[in-house]
Amino acid sequence: MEEGRAKKATFAGGCFWCMQPVFDELKGVISTTVGYTGGHKENPTYEEVLSGTTGHYEAIEVVYDPLEISYSELLDVFWKNIDPTMPYGQFADIGPQYRTAIFYHDEEQKIIAENSKRELEKSGRFDKPIVTEILPASPFYRAEEYHQKYYQKSPVLYKSYKFLSGRDIFLKKIWGR
Repeated sequence: MEEGRAKKATFAGGCFWCMQPVFDELKGVISTTVGYTGGHKENPTYEEVLSGTTGHYEAIEVVYDPLEISYSELLDVFWKNIDPTMPYGQFADIGPQYRTAIFYHDEEQKIIAENSKRELEKSGRFDKPIVTEILPASPFYRAEEYHQKYYQKSPVLYKSYKFLSGRDIFLKKIWGR
């Protein structure tokens, strides 16, 4: 890939463990990192974010090649892996750190994200309002190493957690997969 062509996308979709595998499998995604963003505390720890007092969201930063995958395609994957109608978290995870949001890195991403959200609202797929926020990107702090690629490091625990969270059942009901 040409130097300098890579772009960043940042999404908060509840538990960051569940967001990483869906982006890792996409052609055109160069790397993913889970971490914390949107809050007021510099370099927060997992325990601090978990307390709900830092203002941070659990999030994923996706580095991608825009010639291989578009920002719109990344947004489509994001929407299809969350419940955008939950204001206080995602599935079994409740708290401000588990809210959903799209963090845009430039004006183009903001416009694409707003259009994408409008299309989802118009689709009639959800019977409650879409509450996912669209916010300017702020400093992103990499989560502790044991959180990175958790689905690979602890596959049995990850699969059990994801199943028990209710995420898979909801996504199958809404998207049919």
